[in-house]
Amino acid sequence: MDEYLIKNTTREQREKIIRDSLRCGGVECENCSACDAYGAIDPMKMYQPYIDGKKEIAEINREYAANYLK
Repeated sequence: MDEYLIKNTTREQREKIIRDSLRCGGVECENCSACDAYGAIDPMKMYQPYIDGKKEIAEINREYAANYLK
């Protein structure tokens, strides 16, 4: 997983990592309404701090999950 760390990636690579990981059944995220149906936030906005090099994916996932584990 070290290959996905901010220190090991460029901004362009991080954006591609997120875009590639958000495919549901081979459909680009922008073309899907499943997140809206379940009341989730826009995943690209959620992972923007990672793309911008401010937070690691794991940190964002922990913060998001903490909202549901209270």
